[in-house]
Amino acid sequence: MHDLLRKDIGITTANHATGPEARVAPRFTVLIRAAKLISPEGEFLCVIRDVSETGLSARIFHPLPECGAMMIELQNGDRYEADLVWQDEERAGFRFCQPVDVARVINLPSRFAKRAIRLNIKAPASLIASLQITPATILDISQQGAKIACDRHFSIDQRIKLAAAGLRETEAKVRWRREGQCGLVFEETFQFGELARIAQQLRENTQ
Repeated sequence: MHDLLRKDIGITTANHATGPEARVAPRFTVLIRAAKLISPEGEFLCVIRDVSETGLSARIFHPLPECGAMMIELQNGDRYEADLVWQDEERAGFRFCQPVDVARVINLPSRFAKRAIRLNIKAPASLIASLQITPATILDISQQGAKIACDRHFSIDQRIKLAAAGLRETEAKVRWRREGQCGLVFEETFQFGELARIAQQLRENTQ
């Protein structure tokens, strides 16, 4: 089965005998699997680089909180509980609390199209439109857009700017609105690592 995975998906096993990467279960090098880490301290973006039945290592974009167990959520919605074992400047290692299906992690089976990863976050912001500045709260944010809470009524497809401490003025369009909330689509998509650092700055500025 391992040979089939390597052939069909274009991945290779990683053999590390010493250091924090030492492991017993075979580990596969994944080209790129975007994910988010859910912890009591907040949600954080990461990129899974290799995975086995017992753990994984991931690219990180800032230091992670030492809070023990975290939930790792993949783009198909699958979640896995894991303990943070080690981290350095750009990588972190996790040990799953229960063995996982490696093929499922790699293939990301889903009945739905791949979803953009959204980070749930609560940060004060401003919406700028028609020379007026409206206080708002960012409720979640992704590479493509954000969910905002505010008291002002905006028109569908209205162009506005979103600004916050840690987030430059970002041009967006109102995609939907309901019950004091609206969904924004950014005119320019954020890079994955850029969004990870923006979200971290938003968290730090609200602490």
